[in-house]
Amino acid sequence: MSKLPEPGPLVAIGLMSGTSLDGIDVALLRTDGDTLVERGASRTYPYDEGQREVLRQALTAAIAVRERDDRSGILGQAEAALTHWHGEAVKSFCRAIDVSPSGIDLIGFHGQTVIHRPERGLTVQLGDGQALADSLGIPVAFDLRAADVAAGGQGAPLVPVYHRALAANFPKPVAFVNIGGVANVTWVGRNGELSAFDTGPGNALIDDWMRKHTGQTRDDGGKAARRGRVDEATVAQFLGDGFFERPGPKSLDRNSFAGISLEGLTVDDGAATLVAVTARSIAASVVHMPEPPGSWIVCGGGRHNAAIMEALTVWLPNVMPAEACGLNGDSMEAEAWAYLAVRSLRGLPLTYPGTTGVEVPLTGGVIAPRQAPHT
Repeated sequence: MSKLPEPGPLVAIGLMSGTSLDGIDVALLRTDGDTLVERGASRTYPYDEGQREVLRQALTAAIAVRERDDRSGILGQAEAALTHWHGEAVKSFCRAIDVSPSGIDLIGFHGQTVIHRPERGLTVQLGDGQALADSLGIPVAFDLRAADVAAGGQGAPLVPVYHRALAANFPKPVAFVNIGGVANVTWVGRNGELSAFDTGPGNALIDDWMRKHTGQTRDDGGKAARRGRVDEATVAQFLGDGFFERPGPKSLDRNSFAGISLEGLTVDDGAATLVAVTARSIAASVVHMPEPPGSWIVCGGGRHNAAIMEALTVWLPNVMPAEACGLNGDSMEAEAWAYLAVRSLRGLPLTYPGTTGVEVPLTGGVIAPRQAPHT
C-alpha cells in the first residue's frame, strides 16, 4: 500500500450495513482519528427484498457456524454479493457528491454481522475487504471487531470512541443511544470517561414481527404500535432475563431474544409490546452507568419510530433525536466506521475496558492495501 499522509487528517469513507438489514449507509469524514472530525456528505442505499433475503439466509446459516472463517454454502455467496453491493454503493456515492475515488484515502468497511457470540470467542462479519480494495483502488480497513473478541472483549459496541469525539463540546455526562437491530448506549463522562453496552432488542424483533404478520419490512413510523396495547406479562418475561441485570460491558446477537413468544397478540399489540421492551430496556440501562446522564441523544433507525421515541420520553429526561444536536442520526454509524478506520490505520485504540470489557485499550482491524497496477 502506498504510504498515507501522517499524522494529518485523512479523507475516509465509512460503510455500515446494520442488523436491521435496511441497506448500506455511506458517509464521508475528514479526520485525524482523534479530535478532528469534519463530517461530510452521506447517503443510504436501501436493500431490495431480494438482497434482504440473501442476508436472512446467511443469518440462518450462521447459527451453525463454529469457526469465524467458515464461508460454506450461502455464507460465501452472501459475502461475495455483499462486497459487490458495497463497491457499487461507494461508486454511486462518489458520483453523487462529485468526488473522485482517488481523493479518498481510506475506507472503513463494517460488513454484515451474521453471528456475534463473544462468550464463545466468535464474531463473524461477512465482507471481503481485499476484494473491495481491489475493486475500488482504495485501501480498506475491515474486520474491526475480531481482535477485541480474541482478547476476551465483547467486540461491541465499537462506536463509543467516536461518540466521545462528537460530544467534545456537549454538556456531560451525556448518553448516546443507537437503536438499530439491537440497541446500545454510550455514556460519556465529564472528563471523557466511557461506558458502553448493548441494552437489549432494538428494531430487529419489531421488524421480524411485522414481516411475519403483514409482509411489511418494519412498523413504519410506529403506526401499528401506537394503535396497540402493551402486554405487560410479555414485557415482564423479556425484562426478567438475566442479561438486563448484568452490568456492562455486554453485547447481544440480533436473535438473542427471538425465542420469546408473542402468541395470541394482535399485530398492533405485538408491535406495542416490543416497543415497550426496547424503550424500557434502554431506560433501565441507567442503573449500570456511573452517573445519570443529563440528556439522551438518539440515533439509528429506531428514532424514526414515533412509538419508541414517545415511550423513551416517558421513562427518561431530555430525550432528543441526533438532529436536535446538529448531528445526523442516520449516518452516525457509517461516520464512526470512517473514524475507526483511521484509528485502525494509525494503531490507536478502538475499544476500552469500559466499552467492551477488554483488559486494556486495544486497537484492531485488518488493512487491505490497494493493489499496485499490473504492468
